[in-house]
Amino acid sequence: MKTHDLSRFFLLPLALGCLLLEAAELRVPAFTAYTLPDPEGARISERTGVTRWTNSAVTVNWYGRFTNTGDVSARVVLRLPEGAPSRLQLTVGEEVREVRVTGLGGTSRVTADFGAFSIARTSYQRFKLASLNPPGTPFGDLEALLLSGPAVEGAHFNLKERRNAASVHLTYPVPAGANIAAFYCEVTAVEDPSATFYMACGWHRGYFGMQVNSPSERRIIFSVWDSGNEAVDRNKVADENRVKLLGKGDGVFSGDFGNEGTGGHSHLKYPWKTGEKQRFLVTAQPTNQTFTVFSGYYFHPDSRRWMLISSWLAPKEGGWLKRPHSFSENFWGSSGHLVRKARYGNQWIRTDAGEWIELVTASFSHDPTGREDRLDRFMGVEQGEFFLSHGGFVEGFTAYGEQFTRPATGKAPADLELPANRW
Repeated sequence: MKTHDLSRFFLLPLALGCLLLEAAELRVPAFTAYTLPDPEGARISERTGVTRWTNSAVTVNWYGRFTNTGDVSARVVLRLPEGAPSRLQLTVGEEVREVRVTGLGGTSRVTADFGAFSIARTSYQRFKLASLNPPGTPFGDLEALLLSGPAVEGAHFNLKERRNAASVHLTYPVPAGANIAAFYCEVTAVEDPSATFYMACGWHRGYFGMQVNSPSERRIIFSVWDSGNEAVDRNKVADENRVKLLGKGDGVFSGDFGNEGTGGHSHLKYPWKTGEKQRFLVTAQPTNQTFTVFSGYYFHPDSRRWMLISSWLAPKEGGWLKRPHSFSENFWGSSGHLVRKARYGNQWIRTDAGEWIELVTASFSHDPTGREDRLDRFMGVEQGEFFLSHGGFVEGFTAYGEQFTRPATGKAPADLELPANRW
């Protein structure tokens, strides 16, 4: 009886699987990249990728997390005019590769193949693309970074156009049945990139905190939402649903806002300092069963006194503060690769009976960006305070809903000396 060697039939699927694994390719769109050191150093859009890249001092950077070591082959797809040459350099870790490509006839799309790079450890990796072209020559419009090889399996990149770091939140449990007349919180910025809003005192009708608008401008912001369901245009909000400004402090600007719900906005331009504690208090004063006055007070570091930012009459309310929380937000995607971090401490609420209650527990949450796209989002306790951190493409993350407890200070904010409300 003749026997047959069947091993090749068992080995064939394994060999095919290896071929498929080698052929597997991860396409990282160009519109997910960041330009450094100038975040506006090129035009980035979902439709056209990276265009108007003309400054050789600006690099294009992608960030991804690798869970496997080994080789990764890297190619860049770009568009070039016919016959136009472009010399590009790609850096991954300590390895650097240079490639020269030329625009082809009949199509403007070419591929720059940089070969294989070694991923020596599981961590976030940066793929830095630089131009070695002389000024005035086309660098190329970028479409995608293509990655393949053993290290690519399980690699995680944000593949969506939104490049913002995930927004991260602290939610403070409060005693059941407590009527919250005031909510107090302190915030210390640890990192301060532009397009950052460290929100100290949030509640069901508004938010209060400090913002980095640019390298030269910072603000204290207090805003209160209208009633109703209009999300974008305040011109569509009926008068009976609009919050009304009752008063504001010296130097405070007030106006409307939209596109995140609608309401009344106020801000004080003030150069608050990173590393210095900032103090915030929001109060609620129901006037009847229909209206509540919400006021935001900021402890001004120069005068060392509390100042009113603004007070707003909120319709269809008539109650107290609900759902006290804090958050940190990156509101421009061009700087979403930078670390944002602040400490939030000494949280207290005051009841309608005048009792101060310290809030020492907080739970962590994040927006949908933090669910799958951006895993660099954290919460913890540091120097006796909660901290929030997001962005930076750094290792580790905090699970949604995880709860932390900070040490109690036992010192109620009894020195507030707030001016009496006039409404």
